[in-house]
Amino acid sequence: DRDANFVEKDASGKTVNRWTTTGIMTASAMSNEAALLTHKWVRMLGMVPMCNQANTWHGPTVASLAPSFGRGAMTNNWVDIKNANLIIVQGGNPAEAHPVGFRWAIEAKKNGAKIIVVDPRFNRTASVADLHAPIRSGSDIAFLMGVIRYLLETDQIQHEYVKHYTNASFLVNEGYKFEDGLFSGFDEAKGKYDKSTWNYQFDENGFAKRDMTLQDPRCVINILKDHVSRYTPEMVERITGVKQKTFLQICEEIGKTSAPNKTMTHLYALGLTEHTIGTQNIRSMAMIQLLLGNMGMPGGGINALRGHSNVQGTTDM
Repeated sequence: DRDANFVEKDASGKTVNRWTTTGIMTASAMSNEAALLTHKWVRMLGMVPMCNQANTWHGPTVASLAPSFGRGAMTNNWVDIKNANLIIVQGGNPAEAHPVGFRWAIEAKKNGAKIIVVDPRFNRTASVADLHAPIRSGSDIAFLMGVIRYLLETDQIQHEYVKHYTNASFLVNEGYKFEDGLFSGFDEAKGKYDKSTWNYQFDENGFAKRDMTLQDPRCVINILKDHVSRYTPEMVERITGVKQKTFLQICEEIGKTSAPNKTMTHLYALGLTEHTIGTQNIRSMAMIQLLLGNMGMPGGGINALRGHSNVQGTTDM
């Protein structure tokens, strides 16, 4: 295939030594040294399409957690999970895939924590959980947006944290809007967004304007409230397949962790990331944890369960 399709020079006569008709997908259970050797071998052949577990799995995590919290990795260490009051497992199966780490979720349960699994399959994690909610694959955003709606409607958020440690009070540009499934600035011809309206209102010193009372309709939190208003329990059931009674039961348990002395941790893996909307899946949960004030607290956080032994190393390579 290489002999038949190797491109030595492009149309302008520039030497490219390119082979594009064959690609390679590698795993992440290899050492940095093996990853580097693979990389050199592939490039030596001129092969261009190159991908590995890190691209499809680690990528969405970085693109969502880094803007949310400043770093693109799990926010807690495994042992800290024992301090959680509620553990939500979504898009992962740690009892089977991460048995050594999952012992800390069991420790949390011994201390009175509840484990809830939101997953299409009844897996080994679900077998030790307090509640399993079967969900249609790919419908996680509707589920999580429904949770946000519930928390805002019932006022089960951590107000002091939300005011002082999130952008909830920031005033958004008047030109920003969401209508008919599209945000402002969409260019239909190009299929891209002009994001010039996607910004805050600024004062004369260049700082974002804020309303600490959270009453202004242009506050981030009020725009969010309007955005998620469509995700009623009825809508969530229709999209996700999760029964309203089960959904509201989960919402109630999540809402309890808005108390200053309660925390929830969220465990996820490839079931959330390996979608075209993987980044948005994780961002949705990040917003929930920020509303609840569950970040920076013992047992509270968002924890990506690394699928292979050297995802980070092969990502870097």
